[in-house]
Amino acid sequence: MSFLQPSGPVIDLGVNIDHVATLRNARGTVYPDPLRAALLAEQAGADAITLHLREDRRHIRDADVIAIAPRLITRMNLEAAVTAEMIDFACRIKPSDVCLVPEKRHEVTTEGGLDVVRYFKEVQAAVAQLQGEGIRVSLFIDADEAQIAAAAEAGAPVIELHTGRYADADGAAQRGELERIQAGVLAGVRRGLKVNAGHGLHYSNVQAIAAIRDIAELNIGHAIVAHAVFAGWENAVREMKAIMVGARLGAT
Repeated sequence: MSFLQPSGPVIDLGVNIDHVATLRNARGTVYPDPLRAALLAEQAGADAITLHLREDRRHIRDADVIAIAPRLITRMNLEAAVTAEMIDFACRIKPSDVCLVPEKRHEVTTEGGLDVVRYFKEVQAAVAQLQGEGIRVSLFIDADEAQIAAAAEAGAPVIELHTGRYADADGAAQRGELERIQAGVLAGVRRGLKVNAGHGLHYSNVQAIAAIRDIAELNIGHAIVAHAVFAGWENAVREMKAIMVGARLGAT
């Protein structure tokens, strides 16, 4: 519970620290330290620390996950591809949450949701393996009725709706994407799922998403890291959390 939520959670913020590691790796230094970023983000009001261990280790590395996991006072949300290597690694580390995501080596960032319908058996097996280790599983998917239904059938208790198309659009197109996300949230709730969201959200487009009453958590990284260059890391986290909470309270 943070000072921004004195009477309990309104909406949670998962701070993604991937691009702290990107900055470190650009010069091959030991700084900035993702562990320090995680701990300071918690102090500034983050409800979870999100990090994506990609197959090519372009930002977060195995050693980062190992160092951060035992130090968190909130919870780790580890994003991982549906591969034997990543699922086995997650089962060894045992973070609170694992979010299964699609991954392509050539992409700059995740371009869409996991196709649970197409890869149902693989996803279902990964969910079962992770849950067998006491890990809560989330599936990063598009706000599509078929994908939401498949996620529930695969046994995942949580979905994270991809907001990238909303974030990249404007005007009528953005309103249409917002309506699609709203419908996806309702579809997830009807199936008894916890619904999170994320991707591409920043300080001037997060408000409409945060205002959606049944979204439990937003995962945001690049925008916070970018804003921290000018505002400072802890201030950037506090500002994002305040905007989210304000949007939710204003909507209710």
